Amino acid sequence: QVQLVESGGGLVQAGGSLRLSCAASGRTFSSIAMGWFRQAPGKERAFVAAINWWSGGVTYYADSVKGRFTISRDNAKNTVYLQMNSLKPEDTAVYYCAADPWSPKIWNYAMESTYDYWGQGTQVTVSS
Repeated sequence: QVQLVESGGGLVQAGGSLRLSCAASGRTFSSIAMGWFRQAPGKERAFVAAINWWSGGVTYYADSVKGRFTISRDNAKNTVYLQMNSLKPEDTAVYYCAADPWSPKIWNYAMESTYDYWGQGTQVTVSS
C-alpha cells in the first residue's frame, strides 16, 4: 500500500507559478515511479508529467506543459514535486499525483491504468 497526499494548490494569476507537493508513505519511495495527472472541469483526467526511478529519475511531460512544468523527486523526503511556471488559464484543474510501485520493462507512463495508487487531488485555478 502507498498513501499519497498532495498539497500546494491554490489560486494564481496567469503567468504566475505554483509548486505542488505529493508526500508518499507505506513503501520504499525510492523504488516507486511517480506521475502527475490533471482533470479540468468537464474533461477526462489527463497525463501531465512522470518520473521513474530505475534510470536515475528520467522525466516525461505532456506537450502542453513541456518547458513550463518540472517534475522532481526527493527520496529523502518521500516527496515528488511539480513546479509549474508561466501558468495559463487552461492549466486550471484538479491535480493528482499517482504511484506505480512496479518495475516494468516498458513503462506506459501516460496511462492512468499504469498507476496503482492515487492522491485525493489539489485544486489549481489560474485566473486571466
